[in-house]
Order: sequence, then C-alpha cells, then structure tokens
Amino acid sequence: MPLIRMMRVTDHMKLREQSTNGLVASVSLLARPPSLCDWFLVTSQNTISARNLTLTYDPDKNPVEVLRGIDLDIATGEIVALLGPSGSGKSSLMAVLSGLERSTSGDLHVAGQNFTNMDEDELAQARRGNIGIVLQAFHLLPTMTALENVATPMELAGDADAASKAEAELRAVGLGHRLDHYPTQLSGGEQQRVAIARAIAPGPDLIFADEPTGNLDVSTGHDIIDLLFKRRQQTGATLLVITHDAELAERCDRVITIGDGLIAKDSKAA
Repeated sequence: MPLIRMMRVTDHMKLREQSTNGLVASVSLLARPPSLCDWFLVTSQNTISARNLTLTYDPDKNPVEVLRGIDLDIATGEIVALLGPSGSGKSSLMAVLSGLERSTSGDLHVAGQNFTNMDEDELAQARRGNIGIVLQAFHLLPTMTALENVATPMELAGDADAASKAEAELRAVGLGHRLDHYPTQLSGGEQQRVAIARAIAPGPDLIFADEPTGNLDVSTGHDIIDLLFKRRQQTGATLLVITHDAELAERCDRVITIGDGLIAKDSKAA
C-alpha cells in the first residue's frame, strides 16, 4: 500500500474511533447551495469556508448525527482552538475540514479548493502539500528514521528536494542531532517534534493539530505547543488546534466550542 494512502487510512481510523463509537455510513440532507457570488465573498479571505456541514453515521440501521449543520469561516493566518467535551464532534469536524472524512451534506472550501464533491482520492491529492496534520498518537513509521519519516511523503509526492526540506525542518524543530534515529530511539516529545516537522515541511497553508500534547507530560507538552506556535508564526500558516487545555486556547486568536454536533460558542480568545 503506498505510504501516503496508508497514512491517510491510519489517520482516518484514529479520527473515526474518536467520534461516536466508530459507526460509519452516510445520508443525504438538503441544504441551500450558495451562489458563486456567495462563495467568492466567503472564500476570498478565508482558508476554510463551510456551510451547513453535516455528518451522519449508519443512517439505515442506527443513524447517529455527529455534525448537525456547521457554518464556519476561518481567516487566512488565523489560529483557532476547537473545544468541546468528548463525543461533541470536534475530531469529526477536523476530519471533514481536513479531507480525511467526507461530509454527508453541505458545502466546503479549504485552502482555495472545493472539497464538496471530491472522492477520497481527490481529497488525498488536495491535501498533498496544502494541509499538514499533527495527531496525538504521532503515527511515525517504526522502520524509518526521523529524516525518512519526514522526507518520504514528500518524495512520493514528487518533490525532488524532499530530503533537504526534511533535514531543514527537523533542524528547525531542534532535532538536527536525531536525523538518523528511529522512533523507538526517540522520546515522546521528540517523536511529536518529528510529526510536527512532517506536517510543516511541505509548506502547507493550513495545519490541523488534534490534541498534539495528549500523550505527553505537562512540561514536554508546553514545549511542543511553543514549538508549534513558533513554526506557525514563521510560516504564516493557518492553524486549527483541538484541545481540552484552556491555557492553550487562550493563546489562540479565536476559540470555537462544539456541542452536540453544532457550534455552541464562537469568540475571540481573551
């Protein structure tokens, strides 16, 4: 199985497990399609524009509405925290916004591309080089060194400078001395640094981070967040972070709280 597809499936499975008990299917709900004029106005200054996004699992036997009509605009360069209790739909929303999961209905534009009617392969192509994803469980390949974990996805995407970009990014996250080390030879914090480097090295316009400190101790977690914010500032990418950490949320430009598959609150961070 090609590496990029394997990573897509792995990430997809993790996000699916975090949503409502992993029940999967789709159902079609009606929504008023926006006009081209609407979308020009909505997407021209936004990295993410979503209208009436829904996601329903197992509609035929035991329908579970995970997302129940999300309207959301995230401006280019914005840092957004996504909060909410377990089962609220946070990870499912990130899966849809990042193209790891197709919505049941609604309209979605991400990083200048129309995700609305794309199939899985088209979404994978749309993500490539445009979207970086950092997950709680790292998802590093154990048989590859840190350098290979960062470089290989870019190589498979046809980037002739993959190795040099990977090395530069690993040095930028403080792992210049760990290029040839395997994941089992790295601490949890170092593994998450590799994962951040892998997400940022291709130069994406948009970065998603799902509980990036969830498997780390408090001190290491703070270091990882400092690093993630520093690299985001240096690259100018838009950043969306799922977290339960109120302190982390306060560092963001904006805090969105998800409840029962809807946006319960949307406010500027204090």
